[in-house]
Amino acid sequence: MKTLLLGLLFAFCAFGQKIDVEFDGAADFTKYKTFTVRDGQLHSKNLTLNNELVKRRIATDIARNLAAKGLIEVISSVPDLNIRYTLGSARKKEIDTYPAGWRGWGTRRVAVHYSEGTLVIDLRDNSTHSLVWRAVAVEHQNDPNKLEGKLEDMVKKSFEKYPPKKK
Repeated sequence: MKTLLLGLLFAFCAFGQKIDVEFDGAADFTKYKTFTVRDGQLHSKNLTLNNELVKRRIATDIARNLAAKGLIEVISSVPDLNIRYTLGSARKKEIDTYPAGWRGWGTRRVAVHYSEGTLVIDLRDNSTHSLVWRAVAVEHQNDPNKLEGKLEDMVKKSFEKYPPKKK
């Protein structure tokens, strides 16, 4: 019974969010003390995800997570970092192929439909205008309406990897 429960837990985790982070290894992240969330873009055909409230919620989540890392949000002065983000949602279709038929000598193809939500967060050095850090959070959902409830978690998990560790 324990083996079954562990197997189900691992299978559930495998379909969770995927977070990828890239950063400029030459950037000195200790010098960044202030930020401003500049641009947010929403590219979704779903009205639940493509509205000003979602845009504001993502910006607030980003500001909260960066403040927790010790950075200060500034509005009237020049920040060290400009933050831009993009949320996209698209209908995807994958084809899975696996052995089937008599003694496995055939193949069977199955179409799997899902909606993929991707949140990209860019941190740009204001003095050089160059990208210094990027997080890409992907949440696979069958229902795009459920993606809205995952946005805060996507932002939080992205900033768990900020500032990056030098190798």
